[in-house]
Amino acid sequence: MFFELDGFDTQAFVAATLDEDMGPAGDVTSAAVIPVEARFAGVMASRDAIVAAGLGLAADFFIHLDPDCRVELLGKDGVAVPAGAALLRIEGQARALLTAERSALNIVQHLSGIATLTRAYVDAIAGTGATLIDTRKTIPGLRRLEKYATRMGGATNHRMGLWDAAMIKDNHIAVAGGIEPAVRRAVEAGIARIIVEVDALEQIDPALRAGATWLLLDNMAPATLREAVGLVGGRVPTEASGGVRLETIRAIAETGVTYISVGRLTQSAPAADIGLDFGAV
Repeated sequence: MFFELDGFDTQAFVAATLDEDMGPAGDVTSAAVIPVEARFAGVMASRDAIVAAGLGLAADFFIHLDPDCRVELLGKDGVAVPAGAALLRIEGQARALLTAERSALNIVQHLSGIATLTRAYVDAIAGTGATLIDTRKTIPGLRRLEKYATRMGGATNHRMGLWDAAMIKDNHIAVAGGIEPAVRRAVEAGIARIIVEVDALEQIDPALRAGATWLLLDNMAPATLREAVGLVGGRVPTEASGGVRLETIRAIAETGVTYISVGRLTQSAPAADIGLDFGAV
C-alpha cells in the first residue's frame, strides 16, 4: 500500500469503494470490450494548477485490482503543481486499470480540490499570525481523508469528532440554561478542552469565569472581533467562525484572532480537474 494514515484503513476503504462501483456483475464494459491479455499504460495529470493530495491512495486502487501493476508517483501530496503536470504513471492489466480508473480519479480529484482551496485561504492570511483550521463539516465516512487534505493545503486540524473536546454552542447553552451552567458542567465532567461559542461581547466574561479554555467568536464583524480579542486579553485562544470567505478572511485575520475556522474547505471545495489518459503497451 502506498497510502498510510493513522486511524484510517486504506485497504478496507479501497475494497468497499470498488465494490460499490463494480456491484454484483463487475465492470461489464471492460469485460466485454478489453481482451484478457491486453495491457495499458497511463499517466494521471492535472489540467489546472493544484495542490496535490491523495496520490498514494489513488495508486492503491490500481494495485488492489492488479497487484503486479507498476506505479510511479510523479507528484507529492502537499506540493503545488502547474497545469499539465504529471502526477502518477501506471502500467498493468488493462481491464484492472480501467475498472479502477474512476474510483482512483474520484478520490484524488476530491482531496486535491480540498487541498487547493485550503492553500488559497492559507496564502490569504500569510503574515497575520492567525492559523487556519478546519471543521467537522465533512462527508460522512471521509472525515480523516478530508482533514488529511486540509493539512496538505496548509491548514491545522481542529476537532476530529465529538470526543476530543467539548464545544458548547447556542443550542447547548439554551438547553443548559445559560453559558455559565453549561461551562461549569463541562468543567465538573473533567473535560480538558472546553470551547464555548459566543455571539455577543457580554458573553465573554461569563464564559471565561466559568472555565472556558477557548472562545469561538461566531459571526462577528471585524470591528467586533477586534474588540472581543481585546476583552479576552490573551487569556484563552480565540477562534473566528461563521461565513468566512476568501475575500473576507484577511480582514478577519488582522483583528488578532488566534484561529479562523472555515467549513467550506471540506464542505464546498470543487473537485480538481485531473485526468488519466491511457495508451496501449
